[in-house]
Amino acid sequence: MRKFKTESKKLLDLMINSIYTNRDIFLRELVSNASDAVDKLHFASLTDPSVKLGDEELEIRVSFDKDKRSITVSDSGIGMSAADLDKNLGTIAHSGSEEFRATAAKEGDDAKKDEPADESEIIGQFGVGFYSAFMVAKRVLVVSRAFGADEANVWESDGLEGYTIGPTNANALLGARSHGTDVTLYLRDDSPEADYGQYLSEWKLRDLVKQYSNYVRYPIKMLVTKSREKPKPKDAGKDYKPEYEDYTELETINSMTPIWRKRSSEVKQEDYDEFYEQTFHDYTKPLRSFSLHAEGTLTYDALLFLPSKAPFDLYSRDYEKGLQLYSRGVLIQEKCADLLPDYYNFVHGVVDSPDISLNISRETLQQTRQLQAMSRRIEKKITGELASMRDDARKDYEGFFENFGRGLKYGIYASYGAKKDELAGLLLFWSAKLGKWVTLDEYAEAMKDGQKEIYYAAGDDRERLEKMPVVKSVLEKGFDVLLCTQDVDEFCMQAMHEFEWQPKPSEPQTQDDSSKAAEGEQKKADEKRSLQFKNVASGDLDLASDDEKKQAEKTADANKDLLDAMKKALGDEVSKVAVSPLTTEAPAVISSEGPVSLEMERVLSEGPEGTPQVGAQRVLELNASHPVFEKLKSAQAAGNADRISLMSHLLLDQALIMAGLSVKDPVAFAQNVCKLME
Repeated sequence: MRKFKTESKKLLDLMINSIYTNRDIFLRELVSNASDAVDKLHFASLTDPSVKLGDEELEIRVSFDKDKRSITVSDSGIGMSAADLDKNLGTIAHSGSEEFRATAAKEGDDAKKDEPADESEIIGQFGVGFYSAFMVAKRVLVVSRAFGADEANVWESDGLEGYTIGPTNANALLGARSHGTDVTLYLRDDSPEADYGQYLSEWKLRDLVKQYSNYVRYPIKMLVTKSREKPKPKDAGKDYKPEYEDYTELETINSMTPIWRKRSSEVKQEDYDEFYEQTFHDYTKPLRSFSLHAEGTLTYDALLFLPSKAPFDLYSRDYEKGLQLYSRGVLIQEKCADLLPDYYNFVHGVVDSPDISLNISRETLQQTRQLQAMSRRIEKKITGELASMRDDARKDYEGFFENFGRGLKYGIYASYGAKKDELAGLLLFWSAKLGKWVTLDEYAEAMKDGQKEIYYAAGDDRERLEKMPVVKSVLEKGFDVLLCTQDVDEFCMQAMHEFEWQPKPSEPQTQDDSSKAAEGEQKKADEKRSLQFKNVASGDLDLASDDEKKQAEKTADANKDLLDAMKKALGDEVSKVAVSPLTTEAPAVISSEGPVSLEMERVLSEGPEGTPQVGAQRVLELNASHPVFEKLKSAQAAGNADRISLMSHLLLDQALIMAGLSVKDPVAFAQNVCKLME
């Protein structure tokens, strides 16, 4: 018995119980080691003329034996001598692959400059992946014969104190192979806490290979069970029913070449669709698929997809964003959240890079700098693809935006407006004037001359917003109104505060016009204009003419006692009662002043129980040209305080209902209606 060349018991216990968090990855690690062994032999065949072999000789096999409770991972790689076994497996954290990587890089430069070295596909780095086998195995047997060697050796250990090494009859495990390695795991006994026997099934092993090692560059073969119809007997009668039998066949169970590494000319859209549906378990084809390839300081390939429909849990707390992260064809993370900003959480895809720095378990990353660089490039690519779809396939983009636009708006709000330059151009809003979706640029292009604000109305229903008196008044003034019906809209507008609009130069009508106006139009196009967002329900909506404002002030002064009486009757329900300078069809409208709008109050009031209630400063604006105003004046002249109180509360509740807000006391509202009818 040889002792491990480190404090084995402590270090192995640390690796088995702390470094790795998922037992399933043991197969990934063993397959990765096998791939490295095959890769080393392949590299040797490129650099050493005496090493001759065909690609068909390079393979990995996975098998299991239920009776012996064993799993074997075999490779036809470079193999190991007794000394190699002692150095690579007897010394924990010694990485033969990492050592080979450094040597191969140098030899690739010195000995074969006209061909790229294959060392880039070497996976191992830390020399601890092999020991993940002890998470599921109580004993591990390694039989290996180095390439060109006459004898094989066996390494055996229970993962506790040490190991043994000695010569063995290679044919017992290696079979007809003259080189390579067999790693056999004898599984632990099952317990209530762990079902190790689950790995003794064809389905489970195939699933683990598909999940973690599907894109290892060498074929991973396995005997798989299939069914076929038995030959029909010659004397079979008319009532003969076909009989079937099971048989086993050696089959390659991994894809090897990732679809994201293939040239676009080699891949049909149907192939991308199939990959998307199978990989991300979506039964609908993706709306868009696009790839990204980067070389240089940081090399990586990415294949990204925009879904056609939003998953049911997209906006729930349980939804996990992220792209599948691979390193050298091996799955590292199923969902790497750092590769996507929250507002692009709907994007699916894969990223594969040989340059990312992994931690010792290969389950997480050592550095965020590399991820940040990839994330920025990926974000820019997604933004560009969305802008392209917005301009070239508007119908598709409108469908996309109805599914995922809420997240883009939230991205602006959550960043306190910092992301508005990147995302504002992607937003769509419903135009009350045009009756269709428009971008902010399109709204600005259609504005009246001299317009400095983008008007919008926020609520929970588009049809109700269209019928709001104040919206109709703004439309009658010739201004368009964006109808915003999502709970995040008002917060998004507040976060953006303003929109930087770049006017486009007008097309010249004639040659003369072109020569005369070219300089002026170019100057116009070079000047950015800051357009403020204005909620039409805000109290400072400045759309009335000077004459209308003067008339409203005059009416308010003349009826000051009435306005004071109404404010006294309503108490804290409103901050003030005023005369509106705008003429509407309603006797009164509700508006707000201050930083909290009516829509923000509505959204916050629908939050979870315990959410602090934030109220808007409400202003009841009276329409002095409406017959109801004359009724109010008459009640004031008659000194009928009860009548003024009744009408004030009815007008406030009516205005709240038209604004999509709930009345404070529905019972009192119903009673007041009855009193008015008496």
